[in-house]
Amino acid sequence: HWTEDDPQSTSSGDGSFKRPDSVLRSWVTPDGAPGPSGDGGFAAAPGRYHLYVAVNCPWAHRTMIMRKLKKLEDVVSMSIVRPNRGPEGWTFDEALGYRDDLFGKSNLHEIYTTSHADYTGRVTVPVLFDKEQGVIVSNESSEIIRMFNAAFNEWADTTHDYYPHNLQPVIDAWNERIYATVNNGVYRAGFARSQEAYEKAYDDVFETLDALDAHLAANRYIAGPTLTEADIRALPTLVRFDVAYYGAFRCNKKKISDYGNLAGYVRELYQLPGVA
Repeated sequence: HWTEDDPQSTSSGDGSFKRPDSVLRSWVTPDGAPGPSGDGGFAAAPGRYHLYVAVNCPWAHRTMIMRKLKKLEDVVSMSIVRPNRGPEGWTFDEALGYRDDLFGKSNLHEIYTTSHADYTGRVTVPVLFDKEQGVIVSNESSEIIRMFNAAFNEWADTTHDYYPHNLQPVIDAWNERIYATVNNGVYRAGFARSQEAYEKAYDDVFETLDALDAHLAANRYIAGPTLTEADIRALPTLVRFDVAYYGAFRCNKKKISDYGNLAGYVRELYQLPGVA
């Protein structure tokens, strides 16, 4: 059975929000060899893989951006669920244009049980599905964007590597900080169940936003002079901040538009070809 994806139900004893880890985490690699986690068996090929996303989900959004920047639209097909969850979780609605292009299912949880008949757990987006083996490869967005960046290079736009070897330590350090305090930090604030947990998350959000604004005064991008996955991971949260997290999640000390450098940075990323 599947478990309704309700982040408010996932809290620790002190009232702080705890995001469960993604559990389906295999890797697509150029030749099917084991990936970073050691779990391989999925070779890159055009037309073999399918991406399930929701346009309102920031975690899915980052995979959509990387797919676009690497020009993989004709290599990895994509279906979009309805941008709101109901009693069945993420759903499709063909009449409104939200169609499961692989199986014609009505609910995303049916894709999970098509892959793993005994699956029990949360049903989240994004999902990378292998049409050849009929199984989900991964539902971890940070790893899917790494696959899109490097595994499909035979058919992708290879003019830019978004995880270059020389910048990986810098990218990893910023990714870790931004994930904990901004990407997930806004949820830690919005779904906190105690005043103390809320204030800790709130302070973390703005400490990192202040640091990013100062960093961008001397750097065009997060990892320095070139666009990397650190920017692609940050953008979905930053672009939603003023219209969603500022009010609904009570992260209301400042808006991104109040930051001189961050505001310009987000506008620049938004204007990259294909991102808007």
